[in-house]
Amino acid sequence: MGFVQVIFGVLSLSLFDDNLSTVFFKTGLATMAAAMIALAFRRNTGFRRISFRDALLFATLTWVVMGLLGALPIYFITGVNFSDAVFESVSGLTTTGATILTGLDSMPKSFLMYRQFLNFMGGLGVVIFVVAVLPMLDAGGMRLLKAETPGPIKDDKLTPRVAKTAHYLWYIYLLLTVLCALSFYFGGMSAFDAIGHSFSAVATGGFSPHDSSMGFFESHLLLAIANVFMLLGAFNFAVHYVVLHGKSFRPYWRDDETRIFLLIIAFLGLALAVQLFLMRVYESFGESLSYAFFMLISFITSTGFIAADMSQWPQQTILLLIFVAYLGGCAGSTAGGNKIVRNILTFKMMRLQFYRLVHPRGSFSIFYNGKAVGPSVRKAVMGFMTLAALSSIVITLLLMATGLGFLESISATAATLNLTGPAFGALLNNFQPVSDVGIWILSAAMVLGRLEYFTVLALFSPLFWRY
Repeated sequence: MGFVQVIFGVLSLSLFDDNLSTVFFKTGLATMAAAMIALAFRRNTGFRRISFRDALLFATLTWVVMGLLGALPIYFITGVNFSDAVFESVSGLTTTGATILTGLDSMPKSFLMYRQFLNFMGGLGVVIFVVAVLPMLDAGGMRLLKAETPGPIKDDKLTPRVAKTAHYLWYIYLLLTVLCALSFYFGGMSAFDAIGHSFSAVATGGFSPHDSSMGFFESHLLLAIANVFMLLGAFNFAVHYVVLHGKSFRPYWRDDETRIFLLIIAFLGLALAVQLFLMRVYESFGESLSYAFFMLISFITSTGFIAADMSQWPQQTILLLIFVAYLGGCAGSTAGGNKIVRNILTFKMMRLQFYRLVHPRGSFSIFYNGKAVGPSVRKAVMGFMTLAALSSIVITLLLMATGLGFLESISATAATLNLTGPAFGALLNNFQPVSDVGIWILSAAMVLGRLEYFTVLALFSPLFWRY
């Protein structure tokens, strides 16, 4: 993080010339000094193999420490209190996209690009980046990758060595980001906006240098381009690898999760567009179709871009967007939410119980991508879904205890746990109305959702450390 801040100090001095270089240099050098001191103590302890407990602790502390350090420039540049600065930093790094800032259009460009870059860094995961650039962690690297990578099935590797796997993932990530930036630029954005929005679109992060987000451009072409790259960011990156390696798009449709993900979007997007048109929210069906698909894709991929005035939409559409935020994108992607594969398996397990009720003596199995799903994966999925529901209830109640209304509390919980970003009610534009206590609760919720509950909550179990 310190190195990144120093780089933005150089950019502020040489490219943007907005007098923020001193802030970036000071925070960056202080962070790098702290890192070198910690590294000096680490060398004295000797090297040992990374255990699974170490991996979980490392993954969690990475997001916490990076969030705190990333908040320093935000704190000194914007003048917000430290709680809000940490919230903004964690929101960027976890690719949530929720914000407490206003007046973005008039802020210095080096700061705005730094904020966008937080989304880019968090997109594929800081932990995977560390595994890619520090081969010494390859001794326990797969454990780190398991702790960080979303999804219930984490034993598959693209290549035998986890460092090479992480490199391939980053190559794909960079390729998509470059293509997105070029597409935005030729679609009508300035170079600054094109690069900044590409950082958040592929990362499904949702930060924008403008208060009105993608609505600033008033361009349906740019919304369509954003749709494509939000979807690509929400696809399993392992499937991207197979597509690029085989030079064929067929694996996208052959993969159960990707295919069902696209079908859900097609069905719900069309239904939402029809509803908006019939209720005369927009004058033409084409306009209704554009905004419906954009907002649906933005929420289901956990990106959180905004292009429409949501206060004019029917109340039932708000519930739909909260619902699709919980569905989430594909496992192994930059998206948040419960992940489509878990929803598929949950539906199949419910159907299996119905079959057993009708045919008590029958023998049934659950298949995913042509392979039988074992009991351990089924139990893990049900455990995750239960924990996600309980976490949502608890955090909603905690936020209501701080003084937030029900709509604000439940939508803010969904926005942070699922890394979606926007909430509703009084929080429609930003999270400034939330108290400092509520801000810390939501910051913790973002880390909890980013690391998919168990990685964080296991650290608080005495049994986890005992054996």
